[in-house]
Amino acid sequence: MTSFAPDSIVLNRKLPLWYQVSQSLRASILGRSPEDPLRLPTEEQLAEHYGVSVLTMRQALKELEDEGLISRHRRRGTFIEPGVRRGAPVRLLGSVDAIVAQQSGMTTELLDHGSVPVPAGLAEYFPDLAQVAAYHRLRHDEKTGEPTNHAVNHVRPELAARIDLDDLVRWPMTKVLRDVVKADISRITDTVEARLADPETARLLQVPLLSPILHYTGVTYDAGGRVLDVAVIHYRGDRFSFTVTLEAT
Repeated sequence: MTSFAPDSIVLNRKLPLWYQVSQSLRASILGRSPEDPLRLPTEEQLAEHYGVSVLTMRQALKELEDEGLISRHRRRGTFIEPGVRRGAPVRLLGSVDAIVAQQSGMTTELLDHGSVPVPAGLAEYFPDLAQVAAYHRLRHDEKTGEPTNHAVNHVRPELAARIDLDDLVRWPMTKVLRDVVKADISRITDTVEARLADPETARLLQVPLLSPILHYTGVTYDAGGRVLDVAVIHYRGDRFSFTVTLEAT
């Protein structure tokens, strides 16, 4: 049986090792894909993976078991609880102009683009498609040049065919879709969650591994309820905060 493969971690010797391992494994479990196996490697395999003793690994697993994320069965092994879900995220609804303003004010570097299979985690948004166009962009502070967020947009192919790559360097995707492609944007739903930086995100944003980041998902719909674009953006936790203003009507 195939076992779940957790992310790697660089340990800080100033913090309890069992705590760091438990938090890393916790983040891997909560961020796993639906198709990932539920069975964890053995204690010995996990201890070798993280570079800690079996006793330390056992303490980390006990923490996750007490939290209800995993269950341990004698002779069968340790398994992720299938019903485990992340805490309810904050959902924000705003005007398209507000979204454009939120995404503006930075210099943008286009890292990569091309047609890719619809990611498993986004399949619910594109039930009629096998492929989407993916655009990877890194945004920098205009004054310091410091990376501030990494964005991946997943766009319907028929819309992507009308996108000029130079426009994606100048403007946010929402503005390109609305003002250049002339897509019929009806609404955008924002979801913001707290996450820990994985190795690739930490490298791109130049932050320590497992440092706090804001994980943003923006889903753009047309008037018929069809999804046009799903943006997944990782913001540096030390550079951004999200504020929600509620007005009485």
